[in-house]
Amino acid sequence: MTVGRAMTERPDLFGAVIVEAGVLNALRSEKNGIGGTDVSEYGSINNPKEFKGILEMDAYLHIKKGVKYPATLISTGINDPGIAPWQSTKFAAKLLADSKSKNDILLKIDYEGGHGGGAIPIVQRYSVLSDIFAFAFWQLGHPDYQPKDDKK
Repeated sequence: MTVGRAMTERPDLFGAVIVEAGVLNALRSEKNGIGGTDVSEYGSINNPKEFKGILEMDAYLHIKKGVKYPATLISTGINDPGIAPWQSTKFAAKLLADSKSKNDILLKIDYEGGHGGGAIPIVQRYSVLSDIFAFAFWQLGHPDYQPKDDKK
C-alpha cells in the first residue's frame, strides 16, 4: 500500500519500484475475499471518515494519465488468500495504459503460491529475491545487468 501510493504521489523520486502482494486498490478490498477482515486495520468504506482515509490509501485511483511513472515490478500470488491478485493485475494494466514514460512495467504472477515468508519454500523465496534484485540492478543501470550486444 505504501509503495503504491509513494510512486503515484511522487513518481519523480524513484528509478525503480517493486511491489510484492500489494494492496493497490484499497477502496475495493473490503468487499473482496477476506477483505472484510481489513476493516479493523484500514477502516470501513461505510464510515464516511474512514472512507476518506481508504480513498487516500488507494494507489490505483491515484494513477494519472500522462504522468511519467518509474519502472515497476509488480508480483502477486494466484493463491493469495489475503490480497486478491486482481489488485496487482488491475494496477499494472492501468500503469501500462496511463504512464507517459517508456519505462518497463512488469507483472509477475506466481501460479504456485500466495505470499508470506513462511508460506513458501526457501528455494522459491530465493528465486523471488533474485528476480527483485535483477530487476532493480537492470533498471538502475548496474553494468553487469544490462542487455549485451551480441553483434560485437
